[in-house]
Amino acid sequence: MSNLIKNRSLPFILLFTILFIGCDNKNNQENLTKTAANTPLKKVLFVVTSHDKKGSTGEKTGYYLGEVSHPWDVLHTAGYEIDFVSPKGGKAPVDAFDLTDSINNKFWNNLTYRNKIENTNTPNQINPKDYVAIHYAGGHGAMWDFADNLEIAEIAKQIYENNGIVSAICHGPAGLVNIKLSNGSYLVDGKKVNAFTNQEEIKVKLEDVVPFLLEDQLIARGAIFEKSAPFTKHVVIDKRLITGQNPQSAYSVGIATLIELQRLTKKTNK
Repeated sequence: MSNLIKNRSLPFILLFTILFIGCDNKNNQENLTKTAANTPLKKVLFVVTSHDKKGSTGEKTGYYLGEVSHPWDVLHTAGYEIDFVSPKGGKAPVDAFDLTDSINNKFWNNLTYRNKIENTNTPNQINPKDYVAIHYAGGHGAMWDFADNLEIAEIAKQIYENNGIVSAICHGPAGLVNIKLSNGSYLVDGKKVNAFTNQEEIKVKLEDVVPFLLEDQLIARGAIFEKSAPFTKHVVIDKRLITGQNPQSAYSVGIATLIELQRLTKKTNK
């Protein structure tokens, strides 16, 4: 089986669709968008960091632009409205600012969404009932302000327990480590998960800079951690939790989220 997405519990048709995400993104998205065309507009909440420094190194960081823009492109094209929240609200710092990437360029030059991400909501401005999914974007900044933000963790818990989807990419799963469900268990406990790996952190020489190693912390919370070789596309789906390993996985996380949203919509309408 492909290491792109591993979930033995997925229906065969859904799994078959997802396995070809990397083969023909344009055609895949067009087909999914047609399916969504008659679906009422629904909202997805993106979480971005407010933190702009890599520890004491003096190096700048923030949210990773492609980990916002690529999932945004999939969901926005399919008719979903995206809102943004950050721990402090206001203008979110951006990292990996590469406008030669056509999707980054498309997002950055969309005046509506450029305004939204430069004026993010604070957690207390968010009503979880308004959203069918929440997406934690990565970027090293997330390692400093996602894990301990209990307000956003509570928003994610409510969205998930209202039959919504939680997705996260790269360092974004730092926001998952302290989400507790109403039964007292951690959201990731017993679920298949991936994120930026220890090996990837070592390769970028930040293993002694980040406040914790994300792979280790997710495992400590009971997650079944799956991974591929460093900087290889890898997405995992388990019980409405969708996680991607690295920036290379961002578009595929968007597609997987859209497929799962459409599956839930069909289930609800039966």
